[in-house]
Amino acid sequence: MAKTLYNKLMDAHVIRENISTVLIYIDRHLIHEVTSPQAFEGLSIAGRKLWRKSSNLAVPDHNVPTTNRSSGVSSISDPTSRIQIETLGQNCKFFGIDEISMNDIRQGIVHVIGPEQGATLPGMSIVCGDSHTSTHGALGALAFGIGTSEVEHVLATNCLWQSKSKNFNIEVNGSLNQHVSAKDVALYIIGQLGTAGGMGYAIEFSGNTIQNMSIEARMTLCNMAIEAGARIGMVAVDEKTIDYVKDRPLAPSGIKWRKAVEYWRTLHSDKNAHFDKIMHFDAKDIKSQVTWGTSPDMVVAADEYVPNPANAKNKTEKISWKNALNYMHLNANTKISDIKIDKIFIGSCTNSRIEDLRIAASILKDKKIANNIKLALVVPGSGIIKKQAEEEELDKIFINSGFEWREAGCSMCLAMNADKLEAGERCASTSNRNFEGRQGQGSFTHLVSPAVAASSAIAGYLSEVK
Repeated sequence: MAKTLYNKLMDAHVIRENISTVLIYIDRHLIHEVTSPQAFEGLSIAGRKLWRKSSNLAVPDHNVPTTNRSSGVSSISDPTSRIQIETLGQNCKFFGIDEISMNDIRQGIVHVIGPEQGATLPGMSIVCGDSHTSTHGALGALAFGIGTSEVEHVLATNCLWQSKSKNFNIEVNGSLNQHVSAKDVALYIIGQLGTAGGMGYAIEFSGNTIQNMSIEARMTLCNMAIEAGARIGMVAVDEKTIDYVKDRPLAPSGIKWRKAVEYWRTLHSDKNAHFDKIMHFDAKDIKSQVTWGTSPDMVVAADEYVPNPANAKNKTEKISWKNALNYMHLNANTKISDIKIDKIFIGSCTNSRIEDLRIAASILKDKKIANNIKLALVVPGSGIIKKQAEEEELDKIFINSGFEWREAGCSMCLAMNADKLEAGERCASTSNRNFEGRQGQGSFTHLVSPAVAASSAIAGYLSEVK
């Protein structure tokens, strides 16, 4: 019987099946400092041990500072952030979990270091107490975010009860327009689907546009699947996947590698596999995208206008658009390129990999950011990416243009560390969410690609690459 990639991965991990749920085995558990303290405390109170220590890998990322880290955890001024990171270290030591600590060069955003270290492998079931765990599906893995109580359950049993998702194939074909990247593809699709369009589905991205993307670009696409309402985003394994994984620190080697590759090559949807929902997109229709509101589906092309609530499809959408415009301090029918910005953020688990930095640097080379830009940040996704970028002298391009070059971490993606917007500040951000207050209370976030972020920094307003 023909199977989808999702069904193949689920079936490979089922331990027990009920009428509406299945118990699946978890191969890899990624841990950070925010959603784990209560889980570890629960284990301690119950006197439980870990089921399989080696399946866990921890890294602090949400609260880590991106400057002045030489003195370690003691350099963190915010007491809550400091306690969370200290607690992660203490719990990992007590339970014997491998932790990539704050000043380790391998430290970075959990969804960046997983694939980078080979902790993420094709065919794995992967969970993390973070919704953007869908990122890892780019490597042909079954990856999804879990809550704190589930974190405790995985630590103790390496198992989870799950409801099966329906299958959704999003196929994109054709060549992308110049300066259009995976982030634009993701935002465009979300704009068409809405933030609930993928609810209840596992999304598989397919088509020759996706096949031509790098693994890093596929990670960006799968990272954003959660913003379309899906819990899971994935791409079939191909030779690019295998080449990416080869020789990673935690990847198999020798005979284990050969057997793994033989299995990995089966991780694709069969020709006649049934999908519950299918959508087709033409790459030529996708332009550089910019969000204007307080949800990722409130998005238009960078050369268009802020929409008018009068043109909304229904009453609910009309109210939603009005509320978003009120919060964002924007008027309907405003040209996107007339929106001035205060800050620029290039980073997050969506767009902080070396490919993203190269794209931004290529646009910024020999140029300066506009005078009205108060702060422009580049935050690499890991210390290893930072080192690679410096070897390629990308850091010099950023610094010479007026950007600050920071240490790895989640940074200005969310207001849980020192990098945040002040009330009333407007930011062009390569992160994945533009909810009210996401980057700081009373702040305004416009989601963009690295190319648009760099171009906007030069222009001083939201701008596609000229």
